[in-house]
Amino acid sequence: MEYGIRELSQLAGVSARTLRYYDGIGLLKPRYVSEAGYRFYGEEEVALLQQILFYRERGFDLKRIRQILYRDDFDIMNALEEHLLELEEQKRHMEALIRTVKQTIRQVKGECGMSDQEKFEAFKERLVRENEEIYGKEIREKYGDEEVDATNKKLLNMSEADYERFKNLGEEIKTRLKEGVESGTRPESEEAKRIVILHKEWLGMTWKKYTEEAHKAIANMYICDERFRAYYDAEVSGCAGLLEQAVRFWADRI
Repeated sequence: MEYGIRELSQLAGVSARTLRYYDGIGLLKPRYVSEAGYRFYGEEEVALLQQILFYRERGFDLKRIRQILYRDDFDIMNALEEHLLELEEQKRHMEALIRTVKQTIRQVKGECGMSDQEKFEAFKERLVRENEEIYGKEIREKYGDEEVDATNKKLLNMSEADYERFKNLGEEIKTRLKEGVESGTRPESEEAKRIVILHKEWLGMTWKKYTEEAHKAIANMYICDERFRAYYDAEVSGCAGLLEQAVRFWADRI
């Protein structure tokens, strides 16, 4: 089956302008362009467009999607299985949120009791699962099951105030790193020192025991592992590098 740009636009529910933009950035090229300048798409392009939309639904930016789709080892079946796992996880998370909302409603009505820990259980469980899925294998190989299990337990047992502090610390670190990269902050500066202090506190909220060596080792993973690097470099490239350099300079000095 072959589609013109308007036909594919209607089929996929995306605008023709979007398809032209995808062509322009090399994300989705048409099978061919006629002498009159009309774009035409075949089965392979339709399959790629479906993948693009799946990844968009999962929150990936276009640059990251292009990197994934055009890797030499990209396999559509593997990608579909990955999408399925992620969607099933989203379903489980939504079901947990629904249970939490229902229980909270009953608690507000005075029909049942609910601890502060139960109010945030669904959010923390998802964070633990996501960390396990993305980083679990490497972290367990590096630090061992006992250490990782202890970290997960500390996170799940956080009070409402501690969990809020944990989230806010993570966001503040990312914000300061972005601002630091954009303003040319040096790793040995006082601002970089502040970032390292915040990062140390953030790690300490889940780690069984903090050490400078472990801090520097995990910071090194932020630049060596693409998934870690993508977490900090999602909006501004260079954030993971700044954090690693700052930790390497300041970890033994704070």
